[in-house]
Amino acid sequence: MTDTPPSMVEAFAHPQGSAARAQPGGAEGWQGVLLHIHVAPEGSAAMRPLAEAVCVAGRGIEGDRYFLGTGTYSPKPEVREVTLIEQEVLDALQRNDPPLQGGPVLLRPEEHRRNLTVRGVPLNHLVGRRFRVGAEVILRGGRLNFPCKYLEKLLNRPVFLPLYNRSGLNCSIEQGGVIRPGDTLVALD
Repeated sequence: MTDTPPSMVEAFAHPQGSAARAQPGGAEGWQGVLLHIHVAPEGSAAMRPLAEAVCVAGRGIEGDRYFLGTGTYSPKPEVREVTLIEQEVLDALQRNDPPLQGGPVLLRPEEHRRNLTVRGVPLNHLVGRRFRVGAEVILRGGRLNFPCKYLEKLLNRPVFLPLYNRSGLNCSIEQGGVIRPGDTLVALD
């Protein structure tokens, strides 16, 4: 473990983010909702729910392992100040949709290791895009998150393949502030 926060890169500076930003498109006209906020003070620690979170530009969510620099993470600079996943993905896993494992898989919001669980937000279309959470916070989509075998091992459930291409979005915080479950998410560009 380390007490130094991981090295971050700006979301638009990441190769995926800068390539996407240069292209017109992305999802427009959507409005989503923040369902859950979770942080872990160190790697492998249980995720704990928050009734509100303070997001700090260039750092992450106060109390989270990436903000604190405590935990296991790649030394490679990365966009990971805040991570998001869609509730629709969790619902699909529970329906065994698509049937990539032996049956339905229950993956609760405190288990998927992402900070924010959202509904109605097209995360795969937000690479390189800015969006607002609540009244204050502006996030910038960096790169899509990839599932890892570590999560499968930690949970002892077959989640690697079902989460492939829908494991969430890593973001940077452009403008900090406080967010709460129930906050609205909207596209800015």
